[in-house]
Amino acid sequence: MAALGVAVVGFGWMGRVHTQAYARVPHHYPAAPPVRLISVADDVPGRAAEAAGRYGFADSTADWRDLVGDPRVQAVSITAPNFLHRAMGSAFAAAGQHIWIEKPVGLTADDARAIAGAGQVTVGFNYRNAPAVEKARAIIAEGGIGAVTHARFRFLSDYAAHPEGALSWRFERARGGNGVLGDLGAHGVDLIRYLLGEIGALVADTAIFIPERPRPTAATAGHERGSGAPGPVENDDWFGSLLRMTSGARVTLDCSRVAVGEQNSYGFEIHGTQGALLWDFRRMGELGVSAGSSYQDEPVRTQYVGPHDGDFGAFQPGAGTPMGYDDLKVIEAARFLRSVADDQAYGATLADAIRAAEALDAMEQSAASGRWITLDR
Repeated sequence: MAALGVAVVGFGWMGRVHTQAYARVPHHYPAAPPVRLISVADDVPGRAAEAAGRYGFADSTADWRDLVGDPRVQAVSITAPNFLHRAMGSAFAAAGQHIWIEKPVGLTADDARAIAGAGQVTVGFNYRNAPAVEKARAIIAEGGIGAVTHARFRFLSDYAAHPEGALSWRFERARGGNGVLGDLGAHGVDLIRYLLGEIGALVADTAIFIPERPRPTAATAGHERGSGAPGPVENDDWFGSLLRMTSGARVTLDCSRVAVGEQNSYGFEIHGTQGALLWDFRRMGELGVSAGSSYQDEPVRTQYVGPHDGDFGAFQPGAGTPMGYDDLKVIEAARFLRSVADDQAYGATLADAIRAAEALDAMEQSAASGRWITLDR
């Protein structure tokens, strides 16, 4: 097929990750649709032009609206801050352009719903793309650990643990939404749903542990220190939730952006009537498996993913060679391009983003009321 014209909107760290993923897709997926980098948009002075020169976009713009309906652009990566997702996503969707958008897709479930259009929408829930996670899903589906009884999921990070971290958009309610719920909780909810099915009801608690931060004095990228006047943190640093799955399983989800000593400690322990599965993102290619007939004193065996697990074979020829975070985004990019070519969804969809956002909205409601919230099915 003819090369697909692609634009990237927002060129912080994630915009770079998307761009590099597009470039790597043909190396790992030679049958994938070819891509042409048409334009990059960012309103930080000089950032878009620098990105165009560095990565080979045909041109650049400071205004993302210039790309809406541009006949050269069939697909758009939206990697801008959360508060812009709804306006950008709904505009590109209305123009019939395909969208690869980062989670949590806006600030609320209503924001995510507003992005529906005729084109394909792939959402950046990258942790479900890890081959060990896909292996775990297959083991569960095959009954390899019996019926799932209970599980613990964690997304713990220290990226906001320093009290002098700049008061960027991430900490403002109007621009960053519900804080760690949307940032890390969205990933947690998606991983729970991907592995264990739908959530029936939940109860949650939230907290702000660093109530004030210095304002940035210039545009920020990533998690930089601030040096301006202090301002209030308006959204949550931590939350914990207890979930009742429609299957009857019980799940705990623990998420923090201020967990000193935890650098991307993401993972799960899933227990069933006949076994258990354990995964740590920091050892992404390993899956702990405990399964047998003795129930008590069962050992945990480490299984290394190999070429027949998920998309591992597109990257390495044999088990035991580690993959990295950026590889997960290459998988995501390839699935997005395949979705566009086949006009059929592969990977995480807008429907997944909406269901995750509904759960996060319910967690906020529960934290405010102190009550269990039932989710619509």
